[in-house]
Amino acid sequence: MNDLLQLMLKRRSIRKFTGESIPVDKIKLILQAGLASATSKNRKPWEFVVVQEKETLKALAKCRAGAAKMLENAGCAIVVFGDTSVTSDVWVEDCSIAMSNMHLMADALGLGSCWIQGRCREAENGQSTESFCRELLGVPENYALEAILSVGVPTERPSGYAEVDLKMEKVHWERF
Repeated sequence: MNDLLQLMLKRRSIRKFTGESIPVDKIKLILQAGLASATSKNRKPWEFVVVQEKETLKALAKCRAGAAKMLENAGCAIVVFGDTSVTSDVWVEDCSIAMSNMHLMADALGLGSCWIQGRCREAENGQSTESFCRELLGVPENYALEAILSVGVPTERPSGYAEVDLKMEKVHWERF
């Protein structure tokens, strides 16, 4: 079986981390995977904010009501914003591809990660997740939040999926 498919089948979202720091060389590899992502018309509308400081991670954990607590023990977070001033109507898709690539790279490096949806979500304090993150991280107004990738050393790793778990009945050839 193809190595990439094996990695995809093995990758699971991880929400429990040891709190250990992530070596900068691994963070750079994750970022390079995001920066190398496919993008419409090569516009690359994404901007990544890497958060490693424990106090900022604890504050960031309040960016989503009931959904971002894992950031308190993450080694880092990569917050993905899209530049809405770039002439692109697909910045959401471009940023999502970058998130997906970074998610896979984290797993390939033996780290755990979880996609925390940010766009169209609400923080614990009632403001939008986007405005919460923008204020906390000093992000200019023309950048819209896509998502946050929590990254850390996993406390446990659930088993992956088997090829037989793939729902091939969801695939339609030629016509629905």
